[in-house]
Amino acid sequence: MENRQQWGTRAGFILAAVGSAIGLGNIWRFPAVAYENGGGAFFFPYLFALLTAGIPLLILEFTLGHKFRGSSPLTFARFRRTSEWLGWWQVAISFVIATYYAAIIAWASSYAFFSLKQSWGKDPESFFFNDYLHIAGKPGELGGFVPGVLIPIIIVWIVTLGVLLRGIKKGIERANRIMIPTLVALFLVIVVRALTLDGAAQGLEAFFKPNWSQIGNSKVWIAAYGQIFFSLSIGFAIMITYSSYLPKKTDITNNAFITGFANSGFELLAGIGVFAALGFMAAQQGVEVKDVVSSGIGLAFIVFPKIISEFPAFNGLFGFAFFGCLVLAGLTSLISIVETFVAGVQDKFNVSRSKAVTVGGGLAALISIIFATKGGLYLLDAADNFINQFGIVLAGLVEVVLVAWIARELKSLQNHADSMSDIKLGAWWRFCLGVVTPAILGYMTIQNFISNTKSNYEGYPTQFLLFSGWGVALLALVLAFVFIAVKWHKSVDLKGDSKEGVRL
Repeated sequence: MENRQQWGTRAGFILAAVGSAIGLGNIWRFPAVAYENGGGAFFFPYLFALLTAGIPLLILEFTLGHKFRGSSPLTFARFRRTSEWLGWWQVAISFVIATYYAAIIAWASSYAFFSLKQSWGKDPESFFFNDYLHIAGKPGELGGFVPGVLIPIIIVWIVTLGVLLRGIKKGIERANRIMIPTLVALFLVIVVRALTLDGAAQGLEAFFKPNWSQIGNSKVWIAAYGQIFFSLSIGFAIMITYSSYLPKKTDITNNAFITGFANSGFELLAGIGVFAALGFMAAQQGVEVKDVVSSGIGLAFIVFPKIISEFPAFNGLFGFAFFGCLVLAGLTSLISIVETFVAGVQDKFNVSRSKAVTVGGGLAALISIIFATKGGLYLLDAADNFINQFGIVLAGLVEVVLVAWIARELKSLQNHADSMSDIKLGAWWRFCLGVVTPAILGYMTIQNFISNTKSNYEGYPTQFLLFSGWGVALLALVLAFVFIAVKWHKSVDLKGDSKEGVRL
């Protein structure tokens, strides 16, 4: 008999899945990736990647979680007893990401209030690195804690763990029902306001103008697959965990299509808003749009403050809305990331949800305060690069190879999905997962390894990267084998559901 918690409604699950997929990268990564890889022409390889890798992988993970009814470790243990380590590897990757992701949300929450008075003054770059982060002189130096970062991190964790303690239906589902509509509404306001600015048309022209010569460039196609892969929260336990809370009868394939296209729709909206604002900034400075394009932390905490400061009116409210969107997008993703290891601990040791949240989430929160030190930015940058390149990508590659080539279970998983779904999967699905996806992920892994061994990432010292980059990625893999050495609680049936059910 199954006692696993479930989503209250299908809409609740989809909002949670979309909330996990829509994160900081949608806003600060996608616009620049699209612009730098052919502009409007990029949308063709992007759509192709969505249909041949993104949605097929979502269907795979939704099917795995739904069929085997467990966290990622329990799902893979039931799928094939010897593959449990892959589930724990994915959980360990999520754990690492959670520790530094909370810090970025904390920065955004601080900047939401800084926006009201443009506290960054005339030099947002100096303010961010020196006045706000009090950045250390060199990588590897921790320095002391920065109260302006530490306090928001604590608040972020209180909110996140508070939501998780309330469970699936009353916690995660209810939070996403509030946060996702609020995020979309706020971002629509930002886009509409940005479109009315002088120079917005030039920004959009730069964003959408197709450079067809780039279509034949393999790097553009790899960039498209990379964006889809990193954006959809696949490969690191989230979607497997979330789908394990689905009811017995659910439309798996439809859910995957809705989640995939909703995420891509928001990315397109983000591109419009960001480039309209960048066009305004370029017009104000009398330069071309290409001269102000940025991404990541630089776009969010340096370029956008400059844009906000130059706004003709209500700049404080615009800034508050923009950074508020980053906070909401970050929180919905962080909640899903932490849920992966909360569920893993809960399943493995048959403990109550409150204990799993307290132990798993509490440990992640405790470790995350290292990113509130003066050297936190260097640690964050290195850990993020290596856990993405040699964690998420590599784990995703291992997952599809295991399912498609070693276990050869794609057909049985297809049958399970088809038995639940209106849209029936054909040979295209098996071909995408068995050939296209492993080929792309394999190529990405090889290229990442070559580039990171040829030269040090961002020119950081080798010793620093050995423990904060390579070491972090390796530690996640080591933790996987540590956890498989621990026996499952006697009440857990690895062939089916828990005999007693995990206490909720």
